[in-house]
Amino acid sequence: MELKLHRPICFFDLETTGTDICKDRIVEISILKVFPNGNKESKTWLVNPERPIPPQTTVFHGITDDKVANEPTFKQLSHQIYNLIKDADLGGYNSDRFDIPLLAEELLRAGLDFDMKNRVSVDVQTIFHKKEERTLSAAYKFYCGQVLENAHTAAADTNATYEILKSQLDRYEDLENDMKSLSEFTTRKKAIDFAGFIALDENGEEIFTFGKHKGVKVEKVLEQEPGYYGWIQNADFPLYTKKVLTAIKLRKLNNKLV
Repeated sequence: MELKLHRPICFFDLETTGTDICKDRIVEISILKVFPNGNKESKTWLVNPERPIPPQTTVFHGITDDKVANEPTFKQLSHQIYNLIKDADLGGYNSDRFDIPLLAEELLRAGLDFDMKNRVSVDVQTIFHKKEERTLSAAYKFYCGQVLENAHTAAADTNATYEILKSQLDRYEDLENDMKSLSEFTTRKKAIDFAGFIALDENGEEIFTFGKHKGVKVEKVLEQEPGYYGWIQNADFPLYTKKVLTAIKLRKLNNKLV
């Protein structure tokens, strides 16, 4: 089944120096952009992370320091990547919890104002886990009847993710062929920052999900303990979380001026 698209969707996969969203860096990114008319555009870049790649990570994806030594940095590639995805929804495998948050951090570090306000994301892993509980290679074999060659290379994983989603739509009649509906199905929680430090309560109001203010409305904390904002901004939180918190603070200040 082909995807019913009202706007482009970019399936993408990252290979990185590790799994820490705040500290690790991208070493390879592959993007498959699918347009509503069925046309496709594909780009893959090796990226110099400007830091050593741990040997245990190289074992996983096969990318060494020497392989990326003469490749462009993410900042040098950032405008190309941003221009490719800026008008599109996003899709991936475990993308809501890892790939999108890490990509957002890299783009924000490069000075590009990335956010998810006008787009949705579809996490193919969530559909798979809700339906079958397997890995990407098993998902590809289960849904597409093929062995995933070159697993853990960004291009192979990206194309497999795209093919899996199409097969999932063929298999599950209750899945609507619509990116907004699929995004809602694959959303695990109502977090408004990728890392899940700020979420929406049952009334649609922002609350903190951690620490001493867990479950407390963000606006209430900012009003009663102004220093908490500064602590988060100076602590080791994701840049996107800090961006979301700043937006809430500015909204509160603007409301007071109205």
